[in-house]
Amino acid sequence: MKIISCVHLHKNYVSPKVTTFVLKDINLDIHSGDFCGITGPSGSGKTTLLYTMSGLEKPTSGEVFLFEKEVAQYEPKQMAAIRKTKIGFVFQFYNLIPNLNAYENVKLAQIIAEKNDDPEIDRILGLVGMKEFKEYFPNELSGGMQQRIAIARSLINDPEIIFADEPTGNLDQKNGQEIMGILKMLNRDQHKTIVLVTHSEDNLKYCTRHVKLTDGKIIRDEELPV
Repeated sequence: MKIISCVHLHKNYVSPKVTTFVLKDINLDIHSGDFCGITGPSGSGKTTLLYTMSGLEKPTSGEVFLFEKEVAQYEPKQMAAIRKTKIGFVFQFYNLIPNLNAYENVKLAQIIAEKNDDPEIDRILGLVGMKEFKEYFPNELSGGMQQRIAIARSLINDPEIIFADEPTGNLDQKNGQEIMGILKMLNRDQHKTIVLVTHSEDNLKYCTRHVKLTDGKIIRDEELPV
């Protein structure tokens, strides 16, 4: 099933002096169960594509379909509900709240979604190997551990899609591999669709699909061996 579709997608940024053409006629389908790695040089439009597919950015022209409905047709409340429960985000910088411990950072995502399930928080923290550190604050955790908490936060409301923007970009090789291993497990065992933006070609070994951008255009779209 197509879970995301981009149809003749263009994205421009306009300033008083210049118009920057970031995405140029993108046509792309992401299917349920894909682990899609998006690569390309800096400035190629990778992050803009991820943000536009997830509804965080509006396209200049063209269409984006999310869960088989055009994003522009969702009411603001509907889109907010989707971001709370059907999609999750993991970023390069973990965006944890410093005065909340690991458990509370994950709990906050539940509260925002108007849910209350403490045993599920423990389960998710265990899934990413962080249950024993749930009372630690972000400044007491390594970068890799903080990213595990960020992943747990993205998972707590059982989303169908995880959008990950350079999740290993701030980590050393060992921690980066561990984070990619967690994402692979979530795709393989928890059946999460994952859209990953990465500078690292090495991360593609965890993916089932590779989309490469250059100058705002798709120059490669291929299935990868599992």
